[in-house]
Amino acid sequence: MTETLSPDWIAVDWGTSNLRAWAMGADGRVLAEAESDEGMGKLAPEGFEAALLRLITPWLAGNPPVLACGMVGSRQGWREAPYRAVPCTPLDLAAQIAAPTTDPRLNVTIAPGLMQADPADVMRGEETQIAGALRLLPGYDGVLCLPGTHSKWAHISAGEVVSFQTFMTGELFALLSTASVLRHGMQGSGWDEAAFDTAVTDALSRPERLGARLFSLRAQGLIAGLTPDAARARLSGLLIGMELAAARPYWLGQRVTLIGAEKLSTAYARALAAQGVTTGRLSVTDCTLAGLASLSPQHEATPQ
Repeated sequence: MTETLSPDWIAVDWGTSNLRAWAMGADGRVLAEAESDEGMGKLAPEGFEAALLRLITPWLAGNPPVLACGMVGSRQGWREAPYRAVPCTPLDLAAQIAAPTTDPRLNVTIAPGLMQADPADVMRGEETQIAGALRLLPGYDGVLCLPGTHSKWAHISAGEVVSFQTFMTGELFALLSTASVLRHGMQGSGWDEAAFDTAVTDALSRPERLGARLFSLRAQGLIAGLTPDAARARLSGLLIGMELAAARPYWLGQRVTLIGAEKLSTAYARALAAQGVTTGRLSVTDCTLAGLASLSPQHEATPQ
């Protein structure tokens, strides 16, 4: 059960699959956190308020503002928060939109995502992580890589997102390893670093051969005894290598910082290290909270 508290504000990261919330103190401390599986993908627009109340009702004494980011602001979310066009700062206090609520204790605002006209691209939620990264790394110029289901590469200069590009690398891995012919050789969750390294090199050197390299995973499992651990690692390496080949203009000769889950960020750091790129690391949660804090009423008193 969520603990009864009186936070100064509440941070909410509302994704497609999950809802996460943090009760925040005026000094930026996390007083408590809570999570549910009531992500955007499971809710109709009229269901968002009830889902949020089920998670944060014990924190609503004093009517603290609720600052939300992520898919809650999508077209299928609580209320659509129109995209802001790059180049621009990752977040803008004036661009937040209010969510429709009936409970008088709720004051919910949603941060909009970012869009790019050419090549066409969008992000929701990552812009808040980027804003947080810029608070944690003042004066940062370079590239932020946000690996995940849909990996993002963002070029940052003078506090603005200049351009970005999305790769469906994580989603492709999930589909190929669970719903394609390759699934038969992908059982378990093991890993083979040497197989990963070789696959990254193969994909970077000959990305046009990806389709053939993928089927060879199936063939080697049948006739050459390729283990599931090696197969999974090679699949990951091929897909990440393909991404790095396409994203080369972002990371070549640039300062690169990764914002992602530990295991996935480690894989990206390893792949980039083989290309001579040393990467920094930031926590997704730390970046999300720092980004939302920049929109909080206490922002003026928060260290920059």
